[in-house]
Amino acid sequence: MAPRNPHSSPGSGASSNTTRRTVLKAGLAAGVAARFPALARAQDSTIRIGFWPIAAGIPLYTGVNQGVFKQAGLQVEAVKFASPQQVVEAMIAGRIHGSANGTASAALALGDIVEPGLSKIIAANPANAKLVLDEILVAAKSNYKTLGELKGKRIGCGPGIQNVTLAKIIFEKNGYADVKPIEMPVGQHVAALAAGQIDAVYSLEPTGTVGRLNGTTRTLEVGVISKYVLGNPMAPWFGGAASLTSSFLKAQPELSKRYIAAYVQAINLVLAQPQQVRPDLLGYTAIDAKLAEAVPLPGFTNYAQFTSSDLAYFQKFFDVFTERKIFTRKVDVASMLYRA
Repeated sequence: MAPRNPHSSPGSGASSNTTRRTVLKAGLAAGVAARFPALARAQDSTIRIGFWPIAAGIPLYTGVNQGVFKQAGLQVEAVKFASPQQVVEAMIAGRIHGSANGTASAALALGDIVEPGLSKIIAANPANAKLVLDEILVAAKSNYKTLGELKGKRIGCGPGIQNVTLAKIIFEKNGYADVKPIEMPVGQHVAALAAGQIDAVYSLEPTGTVGRLNGTTRTLEVGVISKYVLGNPMAPWFGGAASLTSSFLKAQPELSKRYIAAYVQAINLVLAQPQQVRPDLLGYTAIDAKLAEAVPLPGFTNYAQFTSSDLAYFQKFFDVFTERKIFTRKVDVASMLYRA
């Protein structure tokens, strides 16, 4: 089934104040309902999963395209959004049942603050210096060799609080304390660099591959979150996660179990046969067949595979947002993890 087109939806915030949270939830529900009338009319048997169009969402794309969900007797609809925040807004409003890998885990955590227990993480996509997902890009013809040389320059990043916060931290660690990242859709990053609108961008694959193959950008550094935020270039950065809403898990327990098992099967297919599934990126991300063959795929960790070390790094990542007062309370990763 082809992915649906994204529509913009109102921004969300998080507050420990009950009245503010109630108003926020009501506003989000109204805004998303107005923009997704078709979803509201969809049959209950359809499992609607939101995704942000980056390479990390490939388990969902493969599950649909390769018939993994269909073989499990499931009807799964992939719904595309312009930002991870919009995916979470739609989950809060009850218009979708979960998120695909690649949806910002910090956005899911903010959703948990707005609505405690909103969702459970069924899988996450770790990245580091070897499992390439996050990167700093510059124009191919630029002379920049290190991130420190970008102090005072125009820095771009993807949309949403996770991308903005991480971009700030990366450049703070490289001597640029007052950076004000310019938010823009990931699909515009290469063009913005080529046009000289920005000097560098914190981005995610497949953006770096797109720019490299068309000769307009080059990668200055990869694995920047593991290195500058987690303090270890090889640490697993669980920046994106697949999830199901707690309400769906409760209302449809058997359907949920079947979906989770099928999603894990799709992950295993991606890991075992990456060349076979690479074409599944087409139509879901802004790349063509040639690019699909070259883009690096991230790793995947399902809910049953997390080690104590994984959870410690995942928690450290969340704690960064608490320390910066973006999260209004500490979010416990372990409590958000799905338990069979």
